Amino acid sequence: MYVADRLTLDAPRRTADGYMAVRAKSARTGVYQYSGVEVDPDNKHGLRDQAVVNVLRDDAAVFDKRAVHSFIGKPITDDHPTEPVTADNWRDHSRGAIMGAIRDGDHLAFDLILMDAATIAKVESGKAELSNGYSAALEFGDFKGPGGEACPVRQASITGNHIAIVDRGRAGPTCRIGDAAPCTSLPSSILDSLTNNGESIVTTKTITFDGLPLLVTDAAEAAIGKLQAQIATLTTDKATLETNVATLTTDKATLEAEKVTLTKQVADAALTPQQLRDAAKSYATVVGKAQALGVTVADSMDEPAIKRAVVDKALGDLAKGWNDSQVDASFASLTKDTKVADTTVQLLGSPTVVSDSSDRDKAFNDRNNHLRDAWKRPVAA
Repeated sequence: MYVADRLTLDAPRRTADGYMAVRAKSARTGVYQYSGVEVDPDNKHGLRDQAVVNVLRDDAAVFDKRAVHSFIGKPITDDHPTEPVTADNWRDHSRGAIMGAIRDGDHLAFDLILMDAATIAKVESGKAELSNGYSAALEFGDFKGPGGEACPVRQASITGNHIAIVDRGRAGPTCRIGDAAPCTSLPSSILDSLTNNGESIVTTKTITFDGLPLLVTDAAEAAIGKLQAQIATLTTDKATLETNVATLTTDKATLEAEKVTLTKQVADAALTPQQLRDAAKSYATVVGKAQALGVTVADSMDEPAIKRAVVDKALGDLAKGWNDSQVDASFASLTKDTKVADTTVQLLGSPTVVSDSSDRDKAFNDRNNHLRDAWKRPVAA
């Protein structure tokens, strides 16, 4: 049988996040009245046509350890849904959760936390009664209520499904959100005596949740701790990602600046054709002077190296440790009277076309003169 009862909530309190934390008297022992069709729809026990049937709910049913545990962690709904709440529809119906349970006289009280702003507003506007949604087995027989009432039906094997906030519930106005004592004000004799004939119903402890003390089971504490750890990890991961993004953004800007700088430096360093010709002429002059003074010039030597070789040959240890400027000055002095062949760099272009015999004769004579005077020119080693 699927059942809904009316309950009550004690004085609620708001958490820093705006949630409503409250202890509710959620179920009571005693006699409840149902219609005959609710308890005996197939009329197997002859009760279907009765307008009212007394149903007994005694201590053994209400404070059964398994029954109490079955409510913890279940959702709070705004009115009863038309179907039991399951994983398939939890997102549609849940407005909060049941966090813990404790016996309060003839009532079973739950620690609840409401997390939906619209539902909290309804509670603050007066929609304050609660109704349990649960399934239970029905036992048929001759039972007596605490006041001697005849009860042909008794509930057993209660399994919680949800708690609904309703305008009016079955358990009566003692089960409502009112101005009773807050969650932490119950006497220690009650807090420490969740018992049924001396046997503990459920083990609870008080933890601090969002700055408020909250009575929870070990399982609820573990779940809360896990969620808090996950939130801390996600917060750390978020900060790390933000740092990485900032670093990558800075690196990108740095690389772009370096690219612009290098592009400008390459453009500035580009040699014009005239600069290339001048550099070639200067190198050829230095090589020619060095060879004229008997210095062997290797292909790997640049102008400073060639000059230093000339100075070292002429001065030996006297030039040891000289810098480039000193070497340049010494080289200029040593080679000022040294003659070298023409170092003019000829431009590449179209070949000279010999069009008549005079041009051919001149070219022939120039060749012969060049060969004849070859011995006068220094020869590279």
